Amino acid sequence: MPELPEVEALTRFLDERLAGKVVERCELAAIAALKTFDPPLSALVGRQFVSCTRRGKYLCLDMSTDAGGTWLVMHLARGGWVKWYDALPAGHARPGRGPLALRVGVQGGAGFDVTEMGTEKRLALWVVHDPADVEGVATLGPDPLDPAFDRATLATLLSGAPGTLKTALSSQSLIAGIGNAYSDEIIHAARLSPFKPARNIDADEAARLYDAVVQVLGDALGRAVGSAASELKGDKKRALRVHGRTGEPCPVCGDRIREVWSATRSLQYCPTCQTGGKPLADRRLSKLIR
Repeated sequence: MPELPEVEALTRFLDERLAGKVVERCELAAIAALKTFDPPLSALVGRQFVSCTRRGKYLCLDMSTDAGGTWLVMHLARGGWVKWYDALPAGHARPGRGPLALRVGVQGGAGFDVTEMGTEKRLALWVVHDPADVEGVATLGPDPLDPAFDRATLATLLSGAPGTLKTALSSQSLIAGIGNAYSDEIIHAARLSPFKPARNIDADEAARLYDAVVQVLGDALGRAVGSAASELKGDKKRALRVHGRTGEPCPVCGDRIREVWSATRSLQYCPTCQTGGKPLADRRLSKLIR
């Protein structure tokens, strides 16, 4: 799933190419992906892109050239992405079973496709007057790239958070933009158990966790910004140190990376670095390590 660093880099990539361009084509191929009807998608044709911005993991394309405001908001979910073309294919987007969800063309012949791979279709599109009209955007927590997000902010958020540290870090209403992969990376860098209750984090642990948030997201953003949109997903996967690395040696201590499944997703961790050397059994079958 694209998370904060990839969506931020994709936002900057699109902003460089779309700002000032007029929409000439806007064709929907995945009917279920569009979650709004007023304004209609057709209202984007003839509008000029003002800028592309990010809210958490939401990509927000501003076409507010009048007082009413018009935005195309996208959430790429697990399998979604944006494919850029300097010369957009001439074929029109048609509803079907393929990965194409939306095709947008701009003046000069360039444009982009919004696609979603896999059978689980969760990609979502909204045409709204303001991004805050999208419920998921309106309920986002603070952004960890915001200069106002500091150690005290994180400690306060965790002190009132229910559930485990893994759950808290990947909760968008608590902290915007961190998902399954980077929460594993951050918790590993902070040398904490993913199953530790978030509200039990002490001051030293909160400081380590904040430093890990800054380091992991900062490093990932540094790698991503400036890359072509087509390269971002692959670069992310190659750079991950524990997430998706089950069975491989931990890059810090050499212990074997372990995996725990919960519901429909898994987490990866290092027993030596994070749980005092104790492997965690399946969360649904064992007592959690505190």
